[in-house]
Amino acid sequence: MAFLSGPQLLDWTSSPRHLQFNKFVLTGYRPVSSGSECVRSLFYLHNELGNIYTHGIPLLGFLFLLPANIPWSQIAVSWLGVVHYLACIMPHLGSVLYHLFMNHEGGESVYHTLLTLDMCGVCMVNTLGALPIIYCTLICYPSTRSMALFSYTALSSYAIYCAITAHSNITRLCSFAWQAFFRFFCFFLRWVGLGSGHPSSLHCYLIMDAVALLGGMINIARIPERWKPGKFDYWFNSHQIMHILVVVSILYLHWGVVADLLWITGYSCPLE
Repeated sequence: MAFLSGPQLLDWTSSPRHLQFNKFVLTGYRPVSSGSECVRSLFYLHNELGNIYTHGIPLLGFLFLLPANIPWSQIAVSWLGVVHYLACIMPHLGSVLYHLFMNHEGGESVYHTLLTLDMCGVCMVNTLGALPIIYCTLICYPSTRSMALFSYTALSSYAIYCAITAHSNITRLCSFAWQAFFRFFCFFLRWVGLGSGHPSSLHCYLIMDAVALLGGMINIARIPERWKPGKFDYWFNSHQIMHILVVVSILYLHWGVVADLLWITGYSCPLE
């Protein structure tokens, strides 16, 4: 795409204090802008452009292509398809809004509202994304399944609170730890034969969580810009790498969930 000329960009020391969260990104900061000026920043080069497009392009793809890749007519429990669709698009939507408008003239209050939306999107993929996994794993145990779905949803509300009130990337990542433990318990049940699901789904889910964890760790470590400050201001910094890994993780979630939803349609629980 052809980039337009933009305003004079700032260095790290000249940018607003609430945007000084990565000291290894030295240049390319947008000045404080109105809403329309933030939108215009889609068309000129700055250090948030890669963050916007690495989630903006997948957002458009998931919005319009994902419904065609969910076998609605073959899904026995339709709400599972709906929550899966929402789980796949919400983190991208929150991220795009956050990165696009983070330098809004509303200042720090607007920034923290956008950060909250971004964190809510992350929480949604962790919460809604796991519901089909839990449902299919415990398909033969209706009472336990209902209790597990309710418990996971209720406790996820606390995870959202922890994530939006966290004061660092490390504590924010830790906010989602118990949700990961819950998912891994479901994976363990499948592995030992006490849970159910499509044979290929467990492999997808393990890759999903491994890739997501790797992305989170890269973001916390600020690699590779930590090694060469200023060299990755515009492209290939840790946050962009994390965004790409998040997209890969959600693709594996999608492949695993679709396989599971098709599988339970023709599955009959064994008689006791």
